[in-house]
Amino acid sequence: MIGIIGIVLALALLMALAYRGVSVLILAPLMALLAVLFSPGTPLLASYTQVFMPALGGFVIAFFPLFLLGAVFGKLMEASGAALVIARGIVQRLGEQRAILAIVLACAVLTYGGVSLFVVAFAVYPIAAALFRQAQVPKRLIPGAIALGAFTFTMTALPGTPAIQNAIPMPYFGTTPFAAPGLGVIGGAIMLGLGMWWLSRRAAAAARAGEGYGAHDEDLPAPAPDVQAADRVAFWRALAPVGLVIALNYVLATWLLPALDTGYLAEPRYGNTSITAVRGIWAVIVALAAAIVLLIALQRQRLTQLTRTLEQGAAGSVLPLMNTASQVGFGAVIASLAGFALLRDAVLGIAPGNPLVSMSIAVNILAGITGSASGGMSIALQTLGETWLAMGQAAGIAPDLLHRVTAIATGGLDALPHNGAVITLLSICGLTHRQSYLDIFVVAVAIPLLALVAVVVLGTALGSF
Repeated sequence: MIGIIGIVLALALLMALAYRGVSVLILAPLMALLAVLFSPGTPLLASYTQVFMPALGGFVIAFFPLFLLGAVFGKLMEASGAALVIARGIVQRLGEQRAILAIVLACAVLTYGGVSLFVVAFAVYPIAAALFRQAQVPKRLIPGAIALGAFTFTMTALPGTPAIQNAIPMPYFGTTPFAAPGLGVIGGAIMLGLGMWWLSRRAAAAARAGEGYGAHDEDLPAPAPDVQAADRVAFWRALAPVGLVIALNYVLATWLLPALDTGYLAEPRYGNTSITAVRGIWAVIVALAAAIVLLIALQRQRLTQLTRTLEQGAAGSVLPLMNTASQVGFGAVIASLAGFALLRDAVLGIAPGNPLVSMSIAVNILAGITGSASGGMSIALQTLGETWLAMGQAAGIAPDLLHRVTAIATGGLDALPHNGAVITLLSICGLTHRQSYLDIFVVAVAIPLLALVAVVVLGTALGSF
């Protein structure tokens, strides 16, 4: 019982202090060691050097290329103006009368193509502010529209997305980014459809009340000169690297990589593994690298400080990587404690014949506690991934289904008020939780949870498709 109290206390403090802005790099090892102090007989320093650090290092080894390439690609899309060109092109094609849908789809296209949601928020907000003002849609709905397009279905549900939330399950389940595509599309459609219904309903109610855009005296952020110049770049040139990420990812994971002679992977120096275990990671690495090369080739004139941009993108990958890796280390220490066995058995005891249920609950709770989709998922898979895979095999549940449910489950409680992306989005928009969080909660928490339930029910009844 003392051990369980220590685990709960460590999780509670991790959430509370992270919400107050304390770095996870500091919090994760300290809270892990706090939990160890409540577990009599567990060596303190050994838990840090022999459990925490190897787990942290293992995550970095597995996912550093994805964080690095994703951050560099996003920075290049931002610096070249390509992200802004895509957003403006979609808005122009849909028109003022579909202001909310235009912003949602602009965010969705960018994030599905591998652009960081933070880059998307910065790029799309000025367009959304101008468009919503012109269409007399309340400004307070902008965060909800951006969250729907960037934080939900393109992050967790749509097959093939290069988002880290879709990549982390691959080495645990031996899957690809296109795991359970049919269920992913259904889950994504539920999120998009219900999210648009909610935001449209809110906009209609505001119009009936004569609310309009609202009295906001802020100066709309003006694009930098290089971004303004990028408006002259053809829409297809900006969109081509995004399309390449998606297409090449699919071709590699589905056809090319499995067809290669990769028997050498069974050798000890290559990790005693197989192409099934690594093809998903390899596909995303090659797709992002190729997209970066194409983007530089198409936008070279706009990238006047290419070396600096590459350096900024690379540097920007380190903090998110280390934050998530530290949370993985925290999870590994928690999993090594005697008290965790009781909590594990309690979670696995929920619908013991269907690991999809216990997985959905555990991943959501941990994502909510940590305020991080990738962090919560990493802790859950680090501690219970092998168990869920074994339970799924015993129950006849395909690894692809386990992958898709895990990914979708990260996109629910992660967007609670203390989530860093939520706080950043509201800051970019110049709005408060009181003004706009209700809409974020509905489109990024409540509706994704409904989509998760639907996917679990369909997956249980029909299997993976």
